[in-house]
Amino acid sequence: MSPGSVVPVLGPPEITRALTRISHEILERTDPEDRLVLLGIPTRGAPLAQRLHERVLAAGGSAELGTLDVTMYRDDLRSQPTRTLLRTELPAGGVDGATVVLVDDVLYSGRTIRAALDALSDLGRPARVQLAVLVDRGHRELPIRADYVGKNLPTSRHERVQVALADLDGGEDAVTIVKPAEGEER
Repeated sequence: MSPGSVVPVLGPPEITRALTRISHEILERTDPEDRLVLLGIPTRGAPLAQRLHERVLAAGGSAELGTLDVTMYRDDLRSQPTRTLLRTELPAGGVDGATVVLVDDVLYSGRTIRAALDALSDLGRPARVQLAVLVDRGHRELPIRADYVGKNLPTSRHERVQVALADLDGGEDAVTIVKPAEGEER
């Protein structure tokens, strides 16, 4: 069995361009009169939301920032190892009546986003909810799609997409595909 391979997909400049483009698309599709709330889904969605927030403000828009922990809303709690609860931090005005953009790193089955929608419904009633992801890798199990996508990345179910962010993981920002070793399937 040969070792698996790691294929680089996006580096720091491509990730920066993708986030800048997404922030501009958010501003183009949001009425300036609407209250915009960016909610990052921990772990990597939170720093991505922070970066989008900075870009929205730099482009002259206004947005509020928060995080949304979906751990207790997941449908795989029984089959996954124990997870650490992370913080949900809402802006002072909450989410009622706001345009909420959920931000995550990778969209795969859609189950994390389903959990986020359930968590969000317990916190208030937004006017509308949108989704921004750095990578959409396909293989949806639920009827969920992203409104804003940094990169569509067709993958096999046996491959893994890894996102590394300098502020969380050290090193450089990167998106890679980890291919299983020959004859090995995950």
